[in-house]
Amino acid sequence: MTTFTRSDDLRASEFRGVDLTGARFVGSDLSRVVMRGVDVEGADIDAPWLPGADGFRINGVDVVGFVEAELDRRFPGRAERFAADPEGLRAAWATLQRTWDATLERAAGMPAGTVDVSVDGEWSFAQTLRHLVMATDTWLGRAILRLDQPYHPLGQPNSGADGDGLDLSLFTTGTPPYAEVLEARADRVAMVRDLLAAVTSDDLDAPCVNPWDPRQPETTRSCLHTILEEEWEHLRYAVRDLDAIEATAGA
Repeated sequence: MTTFTRSDDLRASEFRGVDLTGARFVGSDLSRVVMRGVDVEGADIDAPWLPGADGFRINGVDVVGFVEAELDRRFPGRAERFAADPEGLRAAWATLQRTWDATLERAAGMPAGTVDVSVDGEWSFAQTLRHLVMATDTWLGRAILRLDQPYHPLGQPNSGADGDGLDLSLFTTGTPPYAEVLEARADRVAMVRDLLAAVTSDDLDAPCVNPWDPRQPETTRSCLHTILEEEWEHLRYAVRDLDAIEATAGA
């Protein structure tokens, strides 16, 4: 298999009559890609930033609204992730965590080792929980609370996070015990819950510094929205991969 990486500049390339059957694009920028007369049977596209895209058209139809509506149907409560007031945010967080609790229970009922299984090179269930620990530390601990060192050692950084100035020596390498992952995750869930329990409308308007781009204005509200987005997107990934693991076991 030929592999192209960041060092290969394929911008504005034209592919004519090319067979890309089974090709895989990971972490790639496909914005403004134009496809005409293409066979997309069995194609599987995952674009977490789709709601913010300036349209995504298939056969001339912008499908963003359809996709978002279907995801909201599949994941009750997801539509409330951009709640603007304290009560709405508290309710959104409570619904989200009930959904996560059910997913954690599902994973606990699966064969031993399931939580450390990677599907198609994606993060395992345990790594997904660890990433949410880091996301909370970034957008709550660092952006809202402005802690000097907000990061739990079990947090799971994105690949290439060192390019964002993050000190990767802060984080554990290897595979930590799942019980410790659950403990770290529960602690960060409680941090968000405690902040939401006391937050006021004025607090939500307070300015924050974007942890990855100081030029980007943020507020406590927008940082909480980012946490909720991260939570719902990674829940979707986790459910998708648990489904795949179950399907493989039953095949």
